[in-house]
Amino acid sequence: MKTRTAVVRQAPGKYEVVAVDLADPEPGEIQVRMVAAGLCHSDDHIATGDLPVAVYPFAGGHEGAGVVVGVGPNTRGFAEGDHVVFSFLPGCGRCRWCASGMQNLCDLGATLLLGSRFHDPSSFRMHLDGVPVGQMAGLATFSEYTTVDVNSAVRIPRDVPLDKACLLGCGVGTGWGSAVNSAGVQVGDTVIVMGVGGVGINAVQGAAHAGAAHVLAVDPVGFKRELAEQLGATHSFSGIEEAAEVARQLTNGQGADSAVVAVGVTTGEHVGQAFTAIRKAGTVVVTGIGSSTEMAPPISLMDLTLSQKRLQGSLFGACSPSKDIPRQLELYQAGRLKLDELITRTYTLDEVAQGYEDMHAGKLVRGVIVLD
Repeated sequence: MKTRTAVVRQAPGKYEVVAVDLADPEPGEIQVRMVAAGLCHSDDHIATGDLPVAVYPFAGGHEGAGVVVGVGPNTRGFAEGDHVVFSFLPGCGRCRWCASGMQNLCDLGATLLLGSRFHDPSSFRMHLDGVPVGQMAGLATFSEYTTVDVNSAVRIPRDVPLDKACLLGCGVGTGWGSAVNSAGVQVGDTVIVMGVGGVGINAVQGAAHAGAAHVLAVDPVGFKRELAEQLGATHSFSGIEEAAEVARQLTNGQGADSAVVAVGVTTGEHVGQAFTAIRKAGTVVVTGIGSSTEMAPPISLMDLTLSQKRLQGSLFGACSPSKDIPRQLELYQAGRLKLDELITRTYTLDEVAQGYEDMHAGKLVRGVIVLD
């Protein structure tokens, strides 16, 4: 079938909408009519070249939800009409990491920027004028329709609004889990969150949910700080220096128990600033993505050793999608996890590039492409 999808032809580049040929689902695959897709910063990293991909054109989008319209032969667990949220990280259920409860580190994740099928680097489901088109994370949610591996899909109840549920495919779990899982926030903690955009705002929610006494949100954009205070932040600041000082005042000079770095384009300087803001035996969680060539954050190796501090990377908030996406949906339905409030503006498929311009201008916490 033909479908419209947003692609980048090169990096640096901008998303443009083209008509591609979409293959029918094969065994272990489903075809989905997309309803909504979140404008995650990672897809912009594809356009800027911060995240290098293996093939161009490359179809963007990895945070999305839709309705199953086709099921591949001998594919169990899904039926036409099912509602699904995509997990940008697949889970095979069999590798060492899945078996250890770390589904976010599934071995299939190594192929996400190849754009091909997980088990065959030469096999593609989208083509433009006969040329293979890569699918971001094997998904390409900036599309009217897409064909995906079932390892990337989580079936959800049909009464959940898909334009809200789509956010669970990346941004919500990444931020929420950065605080709850990676930082291990405990009742009474003092937590700094650097950057409260589409990911960091959910680290605020996660820290508050875990019982932090003080959640300090840092962002230069005023309306993001205001939203952070509505969703659990006890303090907000435009800069990390002031946040770090207040954290020390709140902790008898010790510093924050943890700091989550969720800046859209993370640099070594951001990590270094967070490192100086935490107490002895504290944790810096690095969630934001920066250039693949940037190395060596400016931290004191003596402080690292003698203060027993910890630098912790966080992929998808250390969540296991098949477990945590349903759990987060339950929290949403119970009113304990906010999704509606995260969406600053919705766009059409043809407005993907505009959405990213708005993101760079600081106008969004999260933009959502609505296709239905």
